[in-house]
This record gives sequence, C-alpha cells and structure tokens, in this order.
Amino acid sequence: MVSAHAESNEPAAPTGDGGLVRLRLDISYDGTDFSGWARQTDLRTVCGEIEDKLGTVLRQPVQLTVAGRTDAGVHATGQVAHVDVPGELLPDDPSRLVRRLARFLPKDVRVKQISVVPGEFDARFSAMRRYYEYRVTNAAFGVEPLRARDTVSYPKPLDLGAMQEASNRLLGLHNFAAFCKRREGATTVRELQRFDWAQEGTVFTAYVNADAFCWSMVRSLVGAVLSVGEGRRTADWLAGLLDETSRSSSILVAPAHGLSLVRVDYPDYSELAARNAITRETREIPPSGGCCGD
Repeated sequence: MVSAHAESNEPAAPTGDGGLVRLRLDISYDGTDFSGWARQTDLRTVCGEIEDKLGTVLRQPVQLTVAGRTDAGVHATGQVAHVDVPGELLPDDPSRLVRRLARFLPKDVRVKQISVVPGEFDARFSAMRRYYEYRVTNAAFGVEPLRARDTVSYPKPLDLGAMQEASNRLLGLHNFAAFCKRREGATTVRELQRFDWAQEGTVFTAYVNADAFCWSMVRSLVGAVLSVGEGRRTADWLAGLLDETSRSSSILVAPAHGLSLVRVDYPDYSELAARNAITRETREIPPSGGCCGD
C-alpha cells in the first residue's frame, strides 16, 4: 500500500519515440528499514534508493513506475518496475547494468534483472495478477532469529482448518471495502483468486493472489482470518464483511513485516496494449497517482 503522503513519480506518458528505451527491472528488498516504496521527502524509500543509484550510473535522473507500491516494512522478492531512458546511455547489453548497480545499491535492495521491453509494457497497468505471502508463527518462544524480519510472532493456538475455511469464503470478485483503507477516487472491487494457508511446524504461511490489491487489503485479510483461527471470530462473520461498504473497525490489521510481494504476472507482449486499456478502464486512479497494492 502507498503512504498518504507519497509523491507521484510515474512518467507522464508511455515511451516509444524520441530515442527512449523502456527497461523492466526485477527487484528484491528487505523493507524493514524503508519508509515504503514511494519516494518521500526526507525519508528513506526503495524507489528513492533505486532512482538515485540508477541515475548515478546513467548520469541522468530517472523515474520508475512500479507494479505495487509497498508500505513501510513490507518486503519484496518479485517486485517489478519500468523506466524510460535514452538509448544512447545504455550499454550494448542492458543486463550489464545489474552488476554496475550492485556496487552502488545498499545491501537491503537488489535489482536482480534488467531487460528491454516494448513501449507498451507498463509495470503497473499491464499486470494481470500480484502474489503475496504472509508468514506468522505461534511458537511460544517467538520467531526464529534468522526470520525475525519477515515473520510475525502470534503466540496463540491457531486452527489451520478454520482459517482455510474462512479464507475460501472470500474468493472471487467482491467489494473489499471493509478490508481497505479509503483512498478518494479509488475502487475497492477486486478479484481474490487465491487465499490458501500452509503450516510447517509452528509457522503458518498465507498465499494471497489477486488481480490487484487496494490499500491495506492483504494485511487486513490476514488479520481477520487470524482472529478466526484463534476462535475469536467465525467464518460467517468474515464472509459478512463483504457486505460492508466502508472499512470495518472490527478488523485488526496484521503487522507489515510479515508480508512479502513475491511475484507479478504479465501477458504476452502482443497483448500488452489490450491489457493496459482494460486495467485503465476498470481501475479509477487515485489523485496521488498511487497504485493499489499493499
């Protein structure tokens, strides 16, 4: 999700002319010490770090467009962004920029791959679905030290079956207003395509996929299902939230650091323009230019 104070840093128009080349960046980061993705004045952000360092390498300011603007503390192993740069600034093989960037970027953010894509590719509007994972443990001792930055301690008995049953009730196309922080002009209608839970020892992992997510949606879904898992709420209560038309105060939002964006799906290049048009038609754009994602 995007901070209420996030600045819009998306290019004014798609590239294609004027010698510009569109690059796709595949990105990972540990969100613990970042104030989210979106560049913000006087705050350390993922976008700010990458734009600054890539601009240094190319010797020209750049602006990134991202698949999903993650909030403070949220991680990513499969984030995607695109950027438009003059062709004459690029090496013959743009992938060589990965090694050059690695020397400048801090250790908690990595650009893993850079590739040339068509001008119709849009990291945000071309995306077909986004995949998140959420990790929580109910171990009495808390979180294993090596996973302390991406796993939430929830030391209560949890019923995996009840959690899965409740999650199944939310699948499909619905208005998820009860689970979303309101953004003026932004729709809260989403298609939740997967919401599964797996248990390994004391660690529970939620796998959540949708065409897109509105602000705070994933952590609200997880928080609500955890309350069912510990027996404080029922699956019927959870399903009933789909009838709400505004954010529900009964939902406890799960902590940010358990959440990771792990993948974004895109169509074949031949279908990019059509996908962009469909997304722009069905998604109202918030005034800040922020996209709809945790």
